[in-house]
Amino acid sequence: MDSQTRETDEEHLNYRRRARQTEPKRPLARNLLVAFLVGGAICALGQGVFNFLLTVGYTPKTAAAPLSIIMVFLGSIFTGVGVYDRLGKLAGMGSALPVTGFANSITSAAMEARREGFILGLGARLFTIAGPVIVFGATTAFLVGIVFWAAGTLHR
Repeated sequence: MDSQTRETDEEHLNYRRRARQTEPKRPLARNLLVAFLVGGAICALGQGVFNFLLTVGYTPKTAAAPLSIIMVFLGSIFTGVGVYDRLGKLAGMGSALPVTGFANSITSAAMEARREGFILGLGARLFTIAGPVIVFGATTAFLVGIVFWAAGTLHR
């Protein structure tokens, strides 16, 4: 290793050391607790909706689809009125992980793109977020289906 490379490496290490010293400390325990509580509250809301659906005649299997639709709808509504963004700043991943977080990301993209028109704005940008989720979800479902089919075939 020549002296110029060593000098560059030392400068890089010194820079990283100084950057770490000056960056604000994150309250990790508080962030984890808030993410857990907010994510848990969203899931508890989902469980409440699920229980309600059971009381009005749905079975556990048939309640899954309306539950998802209701939770995505709520996530979109709360994004539209600005509540979900504030919740995201407070809770971080606790608000992003449930299905309402997915609804938030799609609705946010749609709200940003609406100024560019219905087709080139909304139609094109809406699936920049949803597209990868749909592709990887469908691919994973296909692969899991093959595994289950192969496992069922092997046991016959």
